[in-house]
Amino acid sequence: MYSSGSHDFSHLSARKQSFIPSSGTYPKGFRASGVACGIKKNGNKDVALVVSEQPCSAAAVFTTNAFKAAPVLVSQATLQKNKNKDIYGVVTNSGCANAVTGEQGLANAKRMQAIMDELTGHTSSALTMSTGVIGQQLKMDKLEPGIRDAYARLSSEHDGGWMDAAVAYMTTDTFPKLMSGQFSAENGPEFRMAGIAKGAGMIHPNMATLLGFIVTDAYVAPELLQETLKYAADRSFNSISIDGDMSTNDTICALANGASGVRIETKNDPAYTIFRDSLTSFAAELAQLVVRDGEGATKFVTLHIKGGTSFESAKKAASHISTSKLVKTALYGQDANWGRICASLGHSGIEVDPSKVSVTFVPTDNSKPLPLMISGEPEVVDEVRAAEILKMEDLVIEVDLGLGDSETKFWTCDLSHEYVTINADYRS
Repeated sequence: MYSSGSHDFSHLSARKQSFIPSSGTYPKGFRASGVACGIKKNGNKDVALVVSEQPCSAAAVFTTNAFKAAPVLVSQATLQKNKNKDIYGVVTNSGCANAVTGEQGLANAKRMQAIMDELTGHTSSALTMSTGVIGQQLKMDKLEPGIRDAYARLSSEHDGGWMDAAVAYMTTDTFPKLMSGQFSAENGPEFRMAGIAKGAGMIHPNMATLLGFIVTDAYVAPELLQETLKYAADRSFNSISIDGDMSTNDTICALANGASGVRIETKNDPAYTIFRDSLTSFAAELAQLVVRDGEGATKFVTLHIKGGTSFESAKKAASHISTSKLVKTALYGQDANWGRICASLGHSGIEVDPSKVSVTFVPTDNSKPLPLMISGEPEVVDEVRAAEILKMEDLVIEVDLGLGDSETKFWTCDLSHEYVTINADYRS
């Protein structure tokens, strides 16, 4: 049985329990909390805060959906006004997306920030996030006291602090997505990162991610933090897909408070590349947790696109294949119908020379890969071996375009009957 403080996850499979941390190494100067205020019908936690004791550099990437939710608009305006600095925290509610809610929704998102300003003693102090059902107004009579309660319960501890916040982010998620880690700057002190993400459906981001944040006790100059977050997001949260739908609320932000003593002021700083690459790998692991919790998913699939003419073209191909319903249903049915992969690649919009394309199933148990097509020529596929590989929960599909040296990895899942059931009943 797995439990973390007041949270009991024993109903989950052993596989999913393995993704939930029982402890953590959290950045200095940050505290977190999560409480229930009554927005969710089931009474689960629905308000989360993360707050820094000192002002932070801040960065964010947002949805490109035309129907940007009110909290997205407020956060964008705040970063512009503050010039990506002097941010003290993030306030989040789940259970109501506050999206497509007009002027009242915008006023409610601003009110969330105003309460944080009152509590922190600073103006324009917090970024705002919301997730849940679209088109419904926030219950501010419940949320306002909920934010105050969450602020009173802020903690630097794993249980009662960070894990509570991660649980409060959840909607159709089956497990909280919380990570932390410690990293070393070159010939300097160590710095830490912590991150929370949520999402299990309506996930195919562009320039952003579902909902999530990463905080660090390194100091990173505001313009560099924005640049490194964009770099990391392109290789993590912008490289995942569950169902091909982009949310109105997609946001991922990063806060850096400098409490560790690590300071990164310019790209010439030796710690810059270390921080950028650490942030990227950290974000990739956090994003993969979202795919592993995909609504109704039974497979975690890594698309490894090689031999592209550019990173962008390889990523475009991976993104297109990841949204193919025919590919995803074949994976669910454990059917080695690799022709669907080629068909999807062929109308992805990138340069393709069919005579140079190779497709391979790569099992994750380190056993022998199974070539399906080599340089445009189909292989005689061992269907028994293919079935063995497709029964595994994790699978790598390698597509070599044979045109260049660029490559990328993209993470997705299969599409099951359960996905339809979950989304048919979402508002009930």
